[in-house]
Amino acid sequence: MSTARVDYIAPWWTYWLHSFPHVNLRLQPVDSTFRPYEDNYQQSLIFLGCVAAAALGLNLLLLAIYLSCLCCCRKEEEEESKRPNSCCVTWAAVTAGLVCCAAVGVGFYGNSETNDGVYQLTYSLYNANHTLAGVDNLVGGTMGSMQSTLKQHLARLDEIFAARGDYVQTLRFMQQMADNIIKQLTGLPDWEQVKVDLGAIANQTAHVEYYRWLTYLLLLILDLVICLVTCLGLAKQSRLLLTTMMVFGVLALILGWASLGADVAAAVGASDFCVAPDKFLMNQTKDFISADILHYYLYCSQSLPNPFQLCSNW
Repeated sequence: MSTARVDYIAPWWTYWLHSFPHVNLRLQPVDSTFRPYEDNYQQSLIFLGCVAAAALGLNLLLLAIYLSCLCCCRKEEEEESKRPNSCCVTWAAVTAGLVCCAAVGVGFYGNSETNDGVYQLTYSLYNANHTLAGVDNLVGGTMGSMQSTLKQHLARLDEIFAARGDYVQTLRFMQQMADNIIKQLTGLPDWEQVKVDLGAIANQTAHVEYYRWLTYLLLLILDLVICLVTCLGLAKQSRLLLTTMMVFGVLALILGWASLGADVAAAVGASDFCVAPDKFLMNQTKDFISADILHYYLYCSQSLPNPFQLCSNW
């Protein structure tokens, strides 16, 4: 039964991230094609992290200016004018805390979805690794059987039917077909290198994802604790709690911008790959896998000839 090919279509947000400006550290435009081993492309992803660092610096500068103005104004105010300003600061802090709590909730959801997506990726890599190992075993077993068992049987039949010329001719034809099959199997690509690479990539990805998930989970919990303790400090008007939470808040702000820069760079790089994964795979495997074989299995087009199909004139 023939099955219709399902075309690969990347999500819309993948194209949106792929269209982000790619600029190296010398502020020169870089092609957005996924090339993780090229220096200019790596610099274009690092540049996105530098943009987040610049935004962090601007954020800290504005925060410092606001706190300086707040402290100077409080010193010049009279006792009667302190209450409304304190009320404004309290409501602003409560509003900011509620917004942060909502953002933390979204962060928990996004962290879980990211972990699930990476799990699906590693599962696919392990599955592909298992498939390639099965191909190696099948090809190796078939070649061993044809080179030993089949040839022995053909040689035995050749001795038995040595007096029958028509049978000997048929056996010669079968021997020729067996030699052609062995030749085709010998010409198959060496999947061992691909299998090892996929297994190593899957293991490394799972290892990194575990620590990434744990780090983000702790960061989100820290943000949530800061918001709750800040609200408690405002309710009790505890200057010690508010000062302590301000210090931890600045730390969380720095970690948040750093994680945002790393996430944007990783998302843009992944989107560059997902927009055209076939081109990257073709370039990476051109040295040890025939382009016809990879093209046949990547596009699954029924109009393409099967590169493993034996010729009918054998």
